[in-house]
Amino acid sequence: MSSNDSNQRVLSGMRPTGRLHLGHLHGVLKNWVQLQHEYECFFFVADFHALTTDYEESQNIEQYTFDTVVDWLAAGVNPGTATIFVQSRVPEHAELHLLLSMITPISWLERVPSFKDQQQKLSDRDLATYGFLGYPLLQAADILVYRAGWVPVGADQVAHVELTREVARRFNHIYGREPGFEDAAEAAVKKMSKKAARMYGNLRKEYLEKGNGEALERARALLAEQQNLSIGDRERLFGYLEGGGRIILPEPQSLLTKTAKMPGLDGEKMSKSYNNYISLREEPDSVEAKIRTMQTDPARVRRSDPGEPANCPVFALHEVYSTEEVCQWATEGCRSAGIGCVDCKKPLIDAINEEQLIYRQRAQQFEEEPDLVHAILAEGSEKARNLARETLEDVKEAIGISHR
Repeated sequence: MSSNDSNQRVLSGMRPTGRLHLGHLHGVLKNWVQLQHEYECFFFVADFHALTTDYEESQNIEQYTFDTVVDWLAAGVNPGTATIFVQSRVPEHAELHLLLSMITPISWLERVPSFKDQQQKLSDRDLATYGFLGYPLLQAADILVYRAGWVPVGADQVAHVELTREVARRFNHIYGREPGFEDAAEAAVKKMSKKAARMYGNLRKEYLEKGNGEALERARALLAEQQNLSIGDRERLFGYLEGGGRIILPEPQSLLTKTAKMPGLDGEKMSKSYNNYISLREEPDSVEAKIRTMQTDPARVRRSDPGEPANCPVFALHEVYSTEEVCQWATEGCRSAGIGCVDCKKPLIDAINEEQLIYRQRAQQFEEEPDLVHAILAEGSEKARNLARETLEDVKEAIGISHR
């Protein structure tokens, strides 16, 4: 697989935590549903990662994996379009993690922002483990084993993708310098047409001597168009272009997603740990009960008291679920005391339940026939493993341990 091909591949994963909630739906799943029509997408259940913090409570991981995948399918993730799989069913994740650990400085892992942050947040657990220290490198292996070009993340996760880029860069620097690399690269240039070869040489010089980023992009595009180059030659020329060696593990890019905070029932970020969530596929009566008991603007003690929508958790949910007209109606009615809080909540209840109905209907078949889910995961894991094997073969050959 060439570096250019990797630009069409997206990888994302989620720890198995059981049934998902509306925060997952609006923060992740709706984005996945859109991406699967634009890229070659690989979505995986990160059960290895679940062990980094919950190794003493692993008995629920298999059931949580099933519940998580059913919610993905209910939300519209399509196994006919995207590859859905389980991390532990592709052992190449762990093997690449091991090989990368041989070249990754410990200081790189210790400086990942979430390392100390998670230790503080989860102070009730013993996280002084090798696995917890290394989980950002396992994340890097997750991405690099598929040579994914894009990783959808929120702004707070960009550091993880940057670590992945650094690890790939270090690996390519150490192992991409095959004997006679420059001679092999020059021989590959001669396989191009005279016009293309001359243009490649000029663009390479422009980038190496002047740091012209536009020249680099034009040269990459030029290489992608060459039909008479083998994958190996193309990778050599990608590396030669930047003054390095052959690119074995392409560096991924962050695909920043709009992950606005999904408000919970108390106005804080929706989270299971805060117990302020509405589950995906929650029953209508339960949704209604949760919304009806939500606190509103504290200033509205009586029905006749005016309120301020900005101070009301209910209005924060309106901004996610309601039309502009309904939001305007709620704003004016609240500030003028023209409507009561019960009136304000009714269209929100209806909007959430209308959306939830679709997901409950989609999920019913999978709940009744769990073998369908198992078959999807088996097929997806096999496809993912075939790709991962190819990467491991190239990695081992570059290191010098293919033993053929």
